[in-house]
Amino acid sequence: MKAEDFGFELLHLGINQSGPEEGTATAKLLAELFGFPLRETEGSWFANEQFEVMKKPFRGTLGHFAIATNDAAGARKWLESKGIAFDESSASYDENGKLKLIYSNNEIGGFAFHLTQKN
Repeated sequence: MKAEDFGFELLHLGINQSGPEEGTATAKLLAELFGFPLRETEGSWFANEQFEVMKKPFRGTLGHFAIATNDAAGARKWLESKGIAFDESSASYDENGKLKLIYSNNEIGGFAFHLTQKN
């Protein structure tokens, strides 16, 4: 197997912020400067879906990024063979037991990452 077999794509970049006020201000600035639509969730703001601005510090020193794949379980095994560890407590599965999302324990350049199954 090789990386291309998994159809990896950057889904979004999560930016850690110190609290709700800073997170809201950052998200609103991204929206204002670039005309991005905003969507609020309990713990974050999404600006144009590619930026997830956290309302408080979350995984990763600086934040996290989401990598979409056409085979989350296979990609996990492939990355584990390359020395990447995953946090099973972060995993979520669909009703058929298929892996939907899982965070790595590793950071890359100060960013945590998670795999997300493409629909």
